[in-house]
Amino acid sequence: MEVSDEVLIDSSWIKIAGYYAIWDTRNINPYRMDARQLKDTVDVKLYDPRSNRNYKMPLVKTPVTSHFGHRGYRWHYGTDIDLDTGDSIFAAFDGVVRINKWDGSGYGNYIVVRHYNGLETLYGHMSKAIAKPGQFVKSGDLLGLGGSTGRSSGPHLHYEVRYQGNPMDPEYMYDFPDYLLKGQNFQITSALFNYYNKAKKSTASSGRRSYYHTVRKGDTLSGIAKKYGVSASQVAKLNGMSTRSTLRVGRKLRVR
Repeated sequence: MEVSDEVLIDSSWIKIAGYYAIWDTRNINPYRMDARQLKDTVDVKLYDPRSNRNYKMPLVKTPVTSHFGHRGYRWHYGTDIDLDTGDSIFAAFDGVVRINKWDGSGYGNYIVVRHYNGLETLYGHMSKAIAKPGQFVKSGDLLGLGGSTGRSSGPHLHYEVRYQGNPMDPEYMYDFPDYLLKGQNFQITSALFNYYNKAKKSTASSGRRSYYHTVRKGDTLSGIAKKYGVSASQVAKLNGMSTRSTLRVGRKLRVR
């Protein structure tokens, strides 16, 4: 006889061992699974109204400003959607918040939600991340507020869809201009991840880039740090100074 503990989540009994086998609140991809090695097609039911599992677009409007793929010297693993700072950002599907974290050199304030349909979604550059790790959310529940934190040139939502940690192009699944999913079901195959070699090559050939800010009259260390979505202590450390140091107009400060 096999005994299995289960937890009641939204009227559904789910095996605890299976659902929480890998539960990491810090690392976006803790799964160590290479989706290029998938042998079979994985059929995912994105939403099911009969089971009260619905979906919601992550924003009230979804104008795309940047697509999944090669971007300059690096690979862009999501879709950027335009917004105004303070706009509400919603959970795409039912699930549990796995990560609420700050990444000053990348996603800024971001949240990762693990969904019952087997996918995870990531929401980056928020001005404020509200939902907490371990919180159960329904599609359409508020996750946070839009912004331009981290490595961002202006307010937008960086939106990712991942399968066991492997990002895939959200536009295979979404018709953003028409504000809808392309279907109730979605098939995941290894072909969706063939971009990986190009992405790896792009990253390897780009080397490492540093970013600098030229000090202007009236600049403060905290103001510069806020502008680039990093901490004042990080800027100070990168430039061998203290957070109380006087800034000289014209000096170039490394910010990342």
